[in-house]
Amino acid sequence: MAEQVEAPELTPEEEIRGLVERSRAAQQQIEHYTQEQVDELIRGMVWAVARPGMAEEIAQFTVDETQLGNYDGKYLKIQRKTRATLMDIINDKSVGIIEEYPDRNIVIIAKPMGVIGALSPSTNPEATPLIKAIHAVKGRNSIIVAPHPRANQTNKKICDLMSEALKKMGAPEDLVIGIENPSLETTNELMRQCDRVRATGGGAMVKAAYSSGTPALGVGVGNAVITVDETADLDEAADKIRISKTLDLAASCSSDNSVILVDAVYDQMVEKLHHQGGYLCNEEEKAKLQKTLWDDEGHLNTAIVAQPAEKIAAMAGVSIPEGTQFYMVPEDGFGPDHPFSGEKLSVIMALYRAKDLDHA
Repeated sequence: MAEQVEAPELTPEEEIRGLVERSRAAQQQIEHYTQEQVDELIRGMVWAVARPGMAEEIAQFTVDETQLGNYDGKYLKIQRKTRATLMDIINDKSVGIIEEYPDRNIVIIAKPMGVIGALSPSTNPEATPLIKAIHAVKGRNSIIVAPHPRANQTNKKICDLMSEALKKMGAPEDLVIGIENPSLETTNELMRQCDRVRATGGGAMVKAAYSSGTPALGVGVGNAVITVDETADLDEAADKIRISKTLDLAASCSSDNSVILVDAVYDQMVEKLHHQGGYLCNEEEKAKLQKTLWDDEGHLNTAIVAQPAEKIAAMAGVSIPEGTQFYMVPEDGFGPDHPFSGEKLSVIMALYRAKDLDHA
Protein backbone atom coordinates (compact mmCIF):
# COMPACT_ATOMS: atom_id res chain seq x y z
CA MET A 1 0.00 0.00 0.00
CA ALA A 2 1.17 3.46 -0.82
CA GLU A 3 1.91 5.54 2.26
CA GLN A 4 -0.59 8.33 2.79
CA VAL A 5 0.96 11.77 2.92
CA GLU A 6 -0.83 14.33 5.05
CA ALA A 7 -1.47 17.66 3.39
CA PRO A 8 0.65 20.42 4.91
CA GLU A 9 -1.21 22.60 7.40
CA LEU A 10 -2.16 25.94 5.92
CA THR A 11 -1.03 29.17 7.49
CA PRO A 12 -3.80 31.65 8.44
CA GLU A 13 -2.79 33.76 5.43
CA GLU A 14 -3.08 30.78 3.05
CA GLU A 15 -6.36 29.60 4.59
CA ILE A 16 -8.02 33.00 4.24
CA ARG A 17 -6.60 33.53 0.75
CA GLY A 18 -8.33 30.31 -0.33
CA LEU A 19 -11.65 31.38 1.22
CA VAL A 20 -11.44 34.85 -0.32
CA GLU A 21 -10.76 33.35 -3.76
CA ARG A 22 -13.85 31.15 -3.46
CA SER A 23 -15.90 34.05 -2.14
CA ARG A 24 -14.77 36.42 -4.88
CA ALA A 25 -15.58 33.87 -7.59
CA ALA A 26 -19.11 33.52 -6.16
CA GLN A 27 -19.57 37.28 -5.91
CA GLN A 28 -18.58 37.79 -9.53
CA GLN A 29 -21.35 35.41 -10.57
CA ILE A 30 -24.06 37.65 -9.08
CA GLU A 31 -22.58 41.11 -9.70
CA HIS A 32 -25.03 41.64 -12.58
CA TYR A 33 -28.10 40.16 -10.83
CA THR A 34 -31.30 42.20 -10.99
CA GLN A 35 -33.03 43.70 -7.97
CA GLU A 36 -35.65 40.96 -8.13
CA GLN A 37 -32.99 38.26 -8.13
CA VAL A 38 -31.09 39.49 -5.08
CA ASP A 39 -34.32 40.11 -3.18
CA GLU A 40 -35.36 36.52 -3.85
CA LEU A 41 -32.04 35.29 -2.51
CA ILE A 42 -32.25 37.15 0.78
CA ARG A 43 -35.84 36.01 1.35
CA GLY A 44 -34.66 32.41 0.91
CA MET A 45 -31.71 32.93 3.26
CA VAL A 46 -33.95 34.22 6.05
CA TRP A 47 -36.49 31.45 5.55
CA ALA A 48 -33.76 28.80 5.75
CA VAL A 49 -32.79 29.93 9.26
CA ALA A 50 -35.98 31.43 10.71
CA ARG A 51 -38.55 28.93 9.45
CA PRO A 52 -40.73 27.09 12.02
CA GLY A 53 -38.85 24.22 13.58
CA MET A 54 -35.43 25.43 12.52
CA ALA A 55 -35.60 28.62 14.61
CA GLU A 56 -36.32 26.53 17.71
CA GLU A 57 -33.50 24.13 16.89
CA ILE A 58 -30.93 26.91 16.43
CA ALA A 59 -32.06 28.71 19.60
CA GLN A 60 -31.42 25.64 21.75
CA PHE A 61 -28.21 24.79 19.89
CA THR A 62 -26.85 28.31 20.51
CA VAL A 63 -27.58 28.24 24.24
CA ASP A 64 -26.07 24.77 24.57
CA GLU A 65 -22.86 25.80 22.80
CA THR A 66 -22.26 29.30 24.20
CA GLN A 67 -23.89 29.00 27.65
CA LEU A 68 -24.93 32.63 27.14
CA GLY A 69 -28.44 34.07 27.19
CA ASN A 70 -31.54 31.90 27.19
CA TYR A 71 -33.71 29.94 24.79
CA ASP A 72 -36.62 32.41 24.68
CA GLY A 73 -34.35 35.32 23.80
CA LYS A 74 -32.42 33.39 21.15
CA TYR A 75 -35.66 32.17 19.58
CA LEU A 76 -37.13 35.68 19.38
CA LYS A 77 -33.97 37.07 17.79
CA ILE A 78 -33.87 34.33 15.16
CA GLN A 79 -37.56 34.14 14.45
CA ARG A 80 -38.51 37.82 14.76
CA LYS A 81 -35.47 40.10 14.55
CA THR A 82 -34.13 38.52 11.34
CA ARG A 83 -37.51 38.73 9.60
CA ALA A 84 -37.98 42.31 10.80
CA THR A 85 -34.58 43.20 9.34
CA LEU A 86 -35.58 41.59 6.06
CA MET A 87 -38.76 43.67 5.98
CA ASP A 88 -36.72 46.81 6.71
CA ILE A 89 -34.54 46.36 3.64
CA ILE A 90 -36.58 44.31 1.17
CA ASN A 91 -38.07 47.36 -0.59
CA ASP A 92 -34.82 49.34 -0.62
CA LYS A 93 -33.20 49.79 -4.01
CA SER A 94 -29.70 48.34 -4.20
CA VAL A 95 -29.28 47.64 -7.93
CA GLY A 96 -28.93 50.18 -10.74
CA ILE A 97 -29.81 53.85 -10.28
CA ILE A 98 -30.68 54.45 -6.63
CA GLU A 99 -30.69 58.29 -6.54
CA GLU A 100 -30.95 61.12 -9.09
CA TYR A 101 -30.38 64.87 -8.70
CA PRO A 102 -31.33 66.37 -12.10
CA ASP A 103 -30.61 69.95 -11.01
CA ARG A 104 -26.99 68.97 -10.35
CA ASN A 105 -26.68 66.39 -13.17
CA ILE A 106 -25.84 63.70 -10.63
CA VAL A 107 -26.92 60.08 -10.92
CA ILE A 108 -25.94 57.59 -8.18
CA ILE A 109 -25.56 53.99 -9.34
CA ALA A 110 -25.17 51.10 -6.90
CA LYS A 111 -22.04 49.00 -7.35
CA PRO A 112 -21.01 45.88 -5.41
CA MET A 113 -18.07 46.21 -3.02
CA GLY A 114 -16.88 42.61 -3.39
CA VAL A 115 -16.02 40.33 -0.48
CA ILE A 116 -17.33 41.40 2.92
CA GLY A 117 -15.44 40.21 6.01
CA ALA A 118 -17.87 40.00 8.92
CA LEU A 119 -16.99 39.61 12.59
CA SER A 120 -19.65 37.97 14.76
CA PRO A 121 -19.70 38.03 18.61
CA SER A 122 -20.47 35.18 21.00
CA THR A 123 -23.36 37.16 22.51
CA ASN A 124 -25.42 37.27 19.29
CA PRO A 125 -24.17 34.45 17.07
CA GLU A 126 -27.69 33.39 16.15
CA ALA A 127 -28.82 36.61 14.42
CA THR A 128 -25.66 38.53 13.49
CA PRO A 129 -24.38 36.23 10.69
CA LEU A 130 -27.76 36.11 8.95
CA ILE A 131 -28.45 39.84 9.25
CA LYS A 132 -25.00 40.73 7.94
CA ALA A 133 -25.29 38.16 5.15
CA ILE A 134 -28.60 39.47 3.78
CA HIS A 135 -27.21 43.01 3.76
CA ALA A 136 -24.16 41.79 1.85
CA VAL A 137 -26.11 39.80 -0.74
CA LYS A 138 -28.68 42.62 -1.10
CA GLY A 139 -25.77 44.69 -2.45
CA ARG A 140 -24.59 41.81 -4.71
CA ASN A 141 -21.63 41.09 -2.45
CA SER A 142 -20.37 37.86 -0.93
CA ILE A 143 -19.56 37.44 2.76
CA ILE A 144 -17.13 35.50 4.95
CA VAL A 145 -18.13 35.31 8.62
CA ALA A 146 -15.49 35.06 11.34
CA PRO A 147 -17.22 33.86 14.51
CA HIS A 148 -16.12 34.07 18.12
CA PRO A 149 -14.59 30.65 18.98
CA ARG A 150 -17.23 30.18 21.68
CA ALA A 151 -19.93 30.19 18.97
CA ASN A 152 -18.05 28.34 16.26
CA GLN A 153 -20.57 25.53 15.69
CA THR A 154 -23.57 27.86 15.81
CA ASN A 155 -21.99 30.01 13.10
CA LYS A 156 -21.25 26.93 10.96
CA LYS A 157 -24.83 25.70 11.29
CA ILE A 158 -26.30 29.04 10.24
CA CYS A 159 -23.84 29.66 7.38
CA ASP A 160 -24.40 26.13 6.07
CA LEU A 161 -28.18 26.67 6.05
CA MET A 162 -27.78 29.91 4.09
CA SER A 163 -25.36 28.28 1.62
CA GLU A 164 -27.74 25.37 1.04
CA ALA A 165 -30.62 27.78 0.42
CA LEU A 166 -28.55 29.78 -2.08
CA LYS A 167 -27.59 26.62 -3.94
CA LYS A 168 -31.25 25.51 -4.15
CA MET A 169 -32.11 28.88 -5.69
CA GLY A 170 -29.43 28.48 -8.36
CA ALA A 171 -26.97 30.93 -6.82
CA PRO A 172 -23.36 30.16 -5.79
CA GLU A 173 -23.27 28.57 -2.34
CA ASP A 174 -19.96 30.31 -1.61
CA LEU A 175 -21.76 33.67 -1.38
CA VAL A 176 -21.82 32.84 2.34
CA ILE A 177 -18.79 31.19 3.94
CA GLY A 178 -18.17 30.67 7.65
CA ILE A 179 -14.64 30.28 9.01
CA GLU A 180 -14.76 26.84 10.61
CA ASN A 181 -11.66 27.06 12.83
CA PRO A 182 -11.65 30.66 14.00
CA SER A 183 -8.68 32.24 15.71
CA LEU A 184 -7.34 35.72 16.27
CA GLU A 185 -4.89 35.15 13.42
CA THR A 186 -7.52 34.06 10.88
CA THR A 187 -9.83 36.92 11.85
CA ASN A 188 -7.06 39.48 11.48
CA GLU A 189 -6.08 37.94 8.14
CA LEU A 190 -9.69 38.11 6.92
CA MET A 191 -9.81 41.80 7.77
CA ARG A 192 -6.62 42.38 5.79
CA GLN A 193 -7.70 40.44 2.68
CA CYS A 194 -11.40 41.29 2.28
CA ASP A 195 -12.80 44.40 0.55
CA ARG A 196 -14.87 45.77 3.44
CA VAL A 197 -15.04 44.85 7.12
CA ARG A 198 -18.25 44.75 9.16
CA ALA A 199 -17.32 44.33 12.82
CA THR A 200 -19.70 43.71 15.70
CA GLY A 201 -18.25 43.11 19.14
CA GLY A 202 -16.20 44.58 21.93
CA GLY A 203 -14.09 47.70 21.70
CA ALA A 204 -10.88 45.77 21.02
CA MET A 205 -12.44 43.97 18.07
CA VAL A 206 -13.81 47.15 16.54
CA LYS A 207 -10.49 48.94 17.05
CA ALA A 208 -8.72 46.06 15.29
CA ALA A 209 -11.17 46.37 12.38
CA TYR A 210 -10.49 50.09 12.01
CA SER A 211 -6.74 49.44 12.22
CA SER A 212 -6.74 46.65 9.62
CA GLY A 213 -6.06 48.88 6.62
CA THR A 214 -9.38 47.83 5.07
CA PRO A 215 -12.41 50.18 5.05
CA ALA A 216 -14.58 49.15 8.00
CA LEU A 217 -17.98 49.68 9.58
CA GLY A 218 -17.90 48.90 13.30
CA VAL A 219 -20.43 48.53 16.07
CA GLY A 220 -18.86 48.47 19.52
CA VAL A 221 -20.20 48.50 23.05
CA GLY A 222 -23.90 49.04 23.59
CA ASN A 223 -24.81 51.59 26.24
CA ALA A 224 -28.43 52.52 25.54
CA VAL A 225 -29.64 55.19 27.97
CA ILE A 226 -33.39 55.44 28.62
CA THR A 227 -34.89 58.63 30.05
CA VAL A 228 -38.35 58.64 31.61
CA ASP A 229 -40.11 61.90 32.46
CA GLU A 230 -43.62 62.93 33.53
CA THR A 231 -44.98 62.78 29.96
CA ALA A 232 -44.41 59.01 29.73
CA ASP A 233 -46.90 56.20 30.21
CA LEU A 234 -45.10 54.78 33.25
CA ASP A 235 -46.62 51.30 33.10
CA GLU A 236 -45.71 50.95 29.45
CA ALA A 237 -42.21 52.35 30.07
CA ALA A 238 -41.56 49.92 32.93
CA ASP A 239 -42.74 46.99 30.85
CA LYS A 240 -40.51 47.96 27.91
CA ILE A 241 -37.47 48.51 30.13
CA ARG A 242 -37.94 45.04 31.65
CA ILE A 243 -38.27 43.46 28.20
CA SER A 244 -35.15 45.19 26.92
CA LYS A 245 -33.08 44.51 30.05
CA THR A 246 -33.96 40.81 30.24
CA LEU A 247 -34.28 39.70 26.60
CA ASP A 248 -31.65 36.99 26.08
CA LEU A 249 -30.33 38.00 29.52
CA ALA A 250 -29.01 41.32 28.12
CA ALA A 251 -26.76 39.75 25.49
CA SER A 252 -27.90 42.25 22.85
CA CYS A 253 -26.02 45.55 22.49
CA SER A 254 -29.43 47.26 22.28
CA SER A 255 -30.28 46.19 25.84
CA ASP A 256 -31.09 49.10 28.15
CA ASN A 257 -27.86 49.87 30.00
CA SER A 258 -28.87 52.88 32.11
CA VAL A 259 -32.19 54.45 33.04
CA ILE A 260 -32.57 58.11 34.03
CA LEU A 261 -35.72 59.01 35.97
CA VAL A 262 -36.70 62.63 36.55
CA ASP A 263 -37.66 63.70 40.09
CA ALA A 264 -41.35 64.01 39.25
CA VAL A 265 -41.70 60.27 38.54
CA TYR A 266 -38.71 58.74 40.35
CA ASP A 267 -40.38 57.01 43.29
CA GLN A 268 -43.41 55.95 41.28
CA MET A 269 -41.28 54.56 38.45
CA VAL A 270 -38.94 52.67 40.77
CA GLU A 271 -42.00 50.99 42.28
CA LYS A 272 -43.30 50.05 38.83
CA LEU A 273 -39.88 48.64 37.84
CA HIS A 274 -39.92 46.64 41.09
CA HIS A 275 -43.25 45.12 40.07
CA GLN A 276 -41.64 44.18 36.73
CA GLY A 277 -38.99 42.13 38.55
CA GLY A 278 -36.40 44.81 39.26
CA TYR A 279 -34.39 44.77 42.49
CA LEU A 280 -33.06 48.07 43.87
CA CYS A 281 -29.60 47.53 45.36
CA ASN A 282 -28.30 49.28 48.47
CA GLU A 283 -24.72 50.58 48.77
CA GLU A 284 -23.38 47.35 50.29
CA GLU A 285 -24.93 45.25 47.53
CA LYS A 286 -23.64 47.68 44.90
CA ALA A 287 -20.10 47.24 46.25
CA LYS A 288 -20.42 43.44 46.13
CA LEU A 289 -21.72 43.53 42.57
CA GLN A 290 -18.94 45.88 41.49
CA LYS A 291 -16.32 43.55 42.94
CA THR A 292 -17.92 40.63 41.09
CA LEU A 293 -18.34 42.40 37.75
CA TRP A 294 -14.87 43.94 37.38
CA ASP A 295 -11.34 43.19 38.45
CA ASP A 296 -8.98 45.81 39.91
CA GLU A 297 -7.97 46.89 36.39
CA GLY A 298 -11.56 47.38 35.23
CA HIS A 299 -11.85 44.25 33.09
CA LEU A 300 -15.37 42.81 32.93
CA ASN A 301 -15.78 39.34 34.42
CA THR A 302 -16.98 37.26 31.47
CA ALA A 303 -18.55 34.72 33.85
CA ILE A 304 -21.42 37.13 34.54
CA VAL A 305 -22.17 37.96 30.89
CA ALA A 306 -25.75 37.10 29.86
CA GLN A 307 -26.43 35.06 33.02
CA PRO A 308 -29.63 34.90 35.11
CA ALA A 309 -30.07 37.22 38.10
CA GLU A 310 -29.92 34.38 40.63
CA LYS A 311 -26.56 33.16 39.32
CA ILE A 312 -25.08 36.66 39.60
CA ALA A 313 -26.51 36.92 43.15
CA ALA A 314 -24.79 33.66 44.15
CA MET A 315 -21.47 34.84 42.70
CA ALA A 316 -21.69 38.21 44.46
CA GLY A 317 -23.03 36.94 47.78
CA VAL A 318 -26.18 39.04 47.46
CA SER A 319 -29.66 37.93 48.59
CA ILE A 320 -32.45 38.79 46.16
CA PRO A 321 -36.20 38.14 46.39
CA GLU A 322 -37.69 35.28 44.42
CA GLY A 323 -38.82 36.46 41.00
CA THR A 324 -36.03 39.04 40.57
CA GLN A 325 -35.23 39.42 36.88
CA PHE A 326 -32.85 42.38 36.87
CA TYR A 327 -30.89 44.69 39.18
CA MET A 328 -31.21 48.46 39.54
CA VAL A 329 -27.97 50.02 40.81
CA PRO A 330 -28.18 53.69 41.89
CA GLU A 331 -25.48 55.78 40.22
CA ASP A 332 -24.67 59.49 40.17
CA GLY A 333 -21.78 59.83 37.73
CA PHE A 334 -20.22 58.39 34.63
CA GLY A 335 -16.80 57.37 33.34
CA PRO A 336 -14.04 55.09 34.67
CA ASP A 337 -14.69 56.06 38.30
CA HIS A 338 -18.31 54.96 37.91
CA PRO A 339 -18.07 51.53 36.26
CA PHE A 340 -21.82 50.88 36.39
CA SER A 341 -22.24 53.67 33.84
CA GLY A 342 -20.39 51.52 31.28
CA GLU A 343 -21.34 48.36 29.47
CA LYS A 344 -22.23 45.46 31.75
CA LEU A 345 -23.57 42.82 29.32
CA SER A 346 -25.80 41.55 32.11
CA VAL A 347 -29.19 42.01 33.73
CA ILE A 348 -27.73 44.89 35.78
CA MET A 349 -28.96 48.40 35.08
CA ALA A 350 -27.55 51.72 36.28
CA LEU A 351 -30.26 53.96 37.76
CA TYR A 352 -29.94 57.76 37.74
CA ARG A 353 -32.07 60.51 39.24
CA ALA A 354 -32.35 63.83 37.42
CA LYS A 355 -34.02 67.12 38.34
CA ASP A 356 -35.66 67.47 34.94
CA LEU A 357 -35.21 66.57 31.28
CA ASP A 358 -32.42 69.12 30.72
CA HIS A 359 -30.51 67.72 33.69
CA ALA A 360 -31.07 64.19 32.37
